[in-house]
This record gives sequence, C-alpha cells and structure tokens, in this order.
Amino acid sequence: MIGRMADVILLEGIQVPAALGVTAAERRMRRPVTLDLEVELPLHDSGRSDRIGQTVHYKRIYEVVEDVASNQEHKLVEALGARIAAAVLGKFDVDAVVVSVRKPKPISGVLDYAGIRIRRERGEL
Repeated sequence: MIGRMADVILLEGIQVPAALGVTAAERRMRRPVTLDLEVELPLHDSGRSDRIGQTVHYKRIYEVVEDVASNQEHKLVEALGARIAAAVLGKFDVDAVVVSVRKPKPISGVLDYAGIRIRRERGEL
C-alpha cells in the first residue's frame, strides 16, 4: 500500500529582504531571498465547509515568514529556514512544515541560487 500524501497549504515564490550572510557587511545589504513553504495540516473540514475559520490563513503564514526573515539577522540559510519552520509550528496548529530558502547569486560566477530545504514536524523542535 502506498502512503497517503499529506494535505498542504503552499506558499511559493515569497520574496522578502533578509539580513542574511556570514559577514556583517553582507547582512547589512538586506538582499532579497526567495522562500517556498509547504504547511502540512488536514484540509478535509475546510474543503467541505468553505470556511476560513477551519484552516490556516495563508496571509498569516506569510506575515510570520516576513517577520522572521526581515527582523532577525541570519548568518546561514540553514538558520533562516530553521527559524521560519519553528515560528510557523509555534504559531499555528499544523502537523509539519517544509521550508525552502534560496539566496540568489550568492557568489560570483554562474550560479543562480544557493539554498536549503528542511522539514520539521510538530514536537520535533
């Protein structure tokens, strides 16, 4: 039997400025990062009822992502991703979250993005 895929709310292509980089000078530049989230939670009830009160409003998730990315300093994309995952799991009643962080043009040369993808579950922090 194949495992059942989890229901998810998708937020893809979020672009926010972040104080991100190993050096203080790099963090001061506040360059944009691109973020994608998959927020896992049952969507049966909201799908049937068509009521926002039975789901997690994606605008609220976006606001948490924006706050963490913009209002904290992060040396590593790993830290930014972990902090966003912790904030989403701490603020909303969701089962798990997958966070992808892409830092555009992180080095000179031909490299579009460097980034990470992490998955955290409730109770795992």
